[in-house]
Amino acid sequence: MPCHDRGPLFPDCLDPNAAMTTPTPDALTLALQPLLVPAFTLWEAPFTWLEMVAFVLSLAMVAANMRVMPVAWPLAIVSSLLYFGLFWSYQLYGDGSLQIFFAVVSLWGWWQWLRGTDQGAPLQVRHLPRRAWLPVFGAGLLLWPAIGWFLDTRTPTDVPYWDAFPTAFSLIGQWLLARKYVENWPTWIGVNLVATALFAYKGLYLTVILYAIFVVLSVLGWKAWRAQVRQP
Repeated sequence: MPCHDRGPLFPDCLDPNAAMTTPTPDALTLALQPLLVPAFTLWEAPFTWLEMVAFVLSLAMVAANMRVMPVAWPLAIVSSLLYFGLFWSYQLYGDGSLQIFFAVVSLWGWWQWLRGTDQGAPLQVRHLPRRAWLPVFGAGLLLWPAIGWFLDTRTPTDVPYWDAFPTAFSLIGQWLLARKYVENWPTWIGVNLVATALFAYKGLYLTVILYAIFVVLSVLGWKAWRAQVRQP
């Protein structure tokens, strides 16, 4: 089979010596192989069916978040599960595992948006109290090296601490989003900028485009939520 039709299971297409050093694909990657076959190739970069579907659903999810629409949460669940399979197959274990967390937390976030107050009413968009900034973002700074160490010692990834940064701060961003704090958007801007570079390094070019769009949408979402808070 030609290299451009073979997907991430066959890195020997990129390096003739890789077949001797690459670990045997795990059961999940083997099961996903039909979806990892490129749907098309653009500028010699393959775009898989799995990545394409996850791409479209993720854009719809962010657009719904910007408009504070609860349908964002089921879209987040499905797109997260798809990206879990994609990232896992590319040995991005931190980002892959994070997608499972996203899927689970999205159920909680869905409930929070609909019934998140003490009275069971929907949450309103608001700012994170300044006294909470240090513990919330400090938790991200502590999680980053801890996750990096785990990935470095427990997985075969070649980018443990790079992968760990978006993993750690995505946890913070997801919690802020679920609680409807405006500060989720600048958190996502930082996460998406780092993730864009990471996915470019890994050759996930459609996901690079997606996360670059996420940066722009996060800026727009930040502006929209701040305007909503200022409304009487």
